[in-house]
Amino acid sequence: MNLKWTDVQKIAARLLETCPETDPVHINFVDLMNRVKALPEFNDDPARCGERILEAIQQAWIDEAD
Repeated sequence: MNLKWTDVQKIAARLLETCPETDPVHINFVDLMNRVKALPEFNDDPARCGERILEAIQQAWIDEAD
């Protein structure tokens, strides 16, 4: 499976699995972007990512963690 920036829910679920020690409420966008890019199944152009996508991923991650 290849993840793209628009796969917000799938990315959030993978971050919850791979970074259980991380509180998604307190992660900054630079760290969030780096963690997404580090996912083995992630395959998208970093230039296609913006603040709105990162906000959506962060919120989905928070929702998944609850």
